[in-house]
Amino acid sequence: MRFEGVIPAVMTPFDEGGSVDTTALAASAGWLIDEGVTGLVGTGTMGEAGSLSAAERRLVIETLVAAADGRTPVTAGASSETASRTIGYAADAAAAGAGALMLLPPLGYAGDEREIETFYRTVADSTELPIMVYNNPKASGTDMPPRLILRLAEIEGVVAVKECSEDARRIAEIAAAAGDDFEVLVGGDDWALEGFCAGATGWIAGVANVAPRECVELFRLCREGQLEEARAVYARILPLARLDMRPKLVQLFKAAMDLVGRHGGPSRPPRLPLTEGERREVEAAVRTLGVEVAG
Repeated sequence: MRFEGVIPAVMTPFDEGGSVDTTALAASAGWLIDEGVTGLVGTGTMGEAGSLSAAERRLVIETLVAAADGRTPVTAGASSETASRTIGYAADAAAAGAGALMLLPPLGYAGDEREIETFYRTVADSTELPIMVYNNPKASGTDMPPRLILRLAEIEGVVAVKECSEDARRIAEIAAAAGDDFEVLVGGDDWALEGFCAGATGWIAGVANVAPRECVELFRLCREGQLEEARAVYARILPLARLDMRPKLVQLFKAAMDLVGRHGGPSRPPRLPLTEGERREVEAAVRTLGVEVAG
C-alpha cells in the first residue's frame, strides 16, 4: 500500500443527540473522493478519536470503508496509551476493512527510544496491516527525531511516517536516509509546499476537509515542478492551513466546513464552540480561499 497524494484526516460529525452521524460522514467521504483525494484517514486527531469509544471508532472506519467502496484506501488511527489497547483498535480496524494503521507513540508517556521501538514492534507483530508512524509531539507528548524514525522504519510492517514535528527539514533528512521503500508524508498543513519539494510522497491534510480540490491541485503542481503556479494556490490555502497547528484545530476546521456548505457541526467536550473572534478568523480564511461563505 502506498500513501501518495492528498489524504484527508477526516473529521467525525455528530448529530443533534451527540452520536456519530454516519450519514454526514459517508457524504463527506464521497465528496472528498469525487474531488480527487487519494485516500482517507479516520479516527485520528482531527477525527476526535480521543472522545470516541472503541465501538464508535470501528463504526467510523466501517462507514468510511463503505463510502469509499474500493475507490480509495482507508487508514485507521489506532493511537492509545498502551500497546494492548492499540492492538484492540487495530483488530477492530482490520475487521472494519481498513487498509492501514496510523499510530502515535504511547499517549501521555514520553518513553525513551527503547520503549517507543518496543511499542511499535509489539503492535506490528500483532497485525498484518501496514503501519504509518505518526510523529506529532503536540498530540502525543513525544517528539521522535529522525534517527528514531529510521530505526522504526526497520520494523517489518512499518512503511511510512506522518511527520508533524513542525521542522520541515526532517522530511528531506528522513527521505534521503530511508530510501524509496519508506514513505515520508507531510503532517502539517502550513508546510505542504515545502514538504512536497523536499520529497514527501503525500499529505495527511486537515485543510482538505474544506478545500480538497485546491489541495490536490497544489500537490500536482509541486510534483510537476510548476512552482510559481503552486505558490499562487498555496497563498489561497495558507490562512486556513495555519489553523492546523492550533489547539482548537478541530473546532476551527469544522466551522470552516460549515461555512463552505459541508457538514462540520459540533465537537464533543471538552471542546467548546468557538468565540466570535475565532469565527471571524475562520470566515476571513475561507474568503481568502475564494469560496463563498454559506449562509
